[in-house]
Amino acid sequence: MSTVPGRWSKLGRVLAPEPNREWMATYVGPSFAVPRPAEGRVDVYVTGRDTQNRSRIGLMCFDPEHPSSGAHVRDEPVFDLGELGAFDENGVSYPWIVEGDEQDFMYYVGWMPTVLTPFQNHIGLAVRSRGGVWRRYSRAPLLPRTDVEYLSLGSTAVLREGPVWRMWYTCFRRWGRAGEPKHKYVIKYAESSDGLNWRRPDVVCIDATSEDEYAIGRPSVIRHEGRYHMWYSYRGAAYRIGYASSADGISWTRRDDRAGINVSASGWDSESVCYSHVFQWKNRLYMLYCGNHYGRDGLGLAVLES
Repeated sequence: MSTVPGRWSKLGRVLAPEPNREWMATYVGPSFAVPRPAEGRVDVYVTGRDTQNRSRIGLMCFDPEHPSSGAHVRDEPVFDLGELGAFDENGVSYPWIVEGDEQDFMYYVGWMPTVLTPFQNHIGLAVRSRGGVWRRYSRAPLLPRTDVEYLSLGSTAVLREGPVWRMWYTCFRRWGRAGEPKHKYVIKYAESSDGLNWRRPDVVCIDATSEDEYAIGRPSVIRHEGRYHMWYSYRGAAYRIGYASSADGISWTRRDDRAGINVSASGWDSESVCYSHVFQWKNRLYMLYCGNHYGRDGLGLAVLES
């Protein structure tokens, strides 16, 4: 595996919205890669949006070493909308998958529209037995509201390290920016012994560095050579991918100048890059990321240069 951080070499767009597949007709957004070395492929769980702007989670399979050779995309999503009135009635997105002792866990973000603000987010959990279908662990959010975290909670990264499960998650602090319904949020930290019940010590890992930033989310965390590395999205005028590192996973040093990836001079990712997920395949690190308009222009792949 290459030393991190470094420079990401873009391999091109690997998926674009497809009008003939309703679940991903308009956007292909935040994704999560599950390597399948025995099958010689990577399963990518993709957030798609339909023609009514509702998000679902679907599946794409491809070989990162030959991304242009074509990917197989399922016609139907693997995880659908929640019940009417539930926290995920209008969308499920931002998948993050962890292998448990007997089941796989998929943490996700549920969406519901609101009145005075555009939407509300909460973290949900789906589970499946090996080779089974994804089912909701609960119709309620996994992390309940508290007096400290009383607004929305969003995208997560979860690592299982022996008996400790570690989560980095998006936490909304307030709505409103210069009279506009803009959401201000940061990345915080939680721990668990079972992946279900979480202790939230109110620790902020990544915060804004200026008043122009109002959205910091979609953490992607790996541990390499005893150190934690996080890539995340931050937004002022447009989304960019940032980077931070940590010795303990709790106290982080933000160094966006070392993220190693930026917008292209032209094309589908020339205005913004965001919603990254970093994964290992055959001793190299790859990054899935979205381009312009939160994924309306497609999903791309990059590899860390050796």
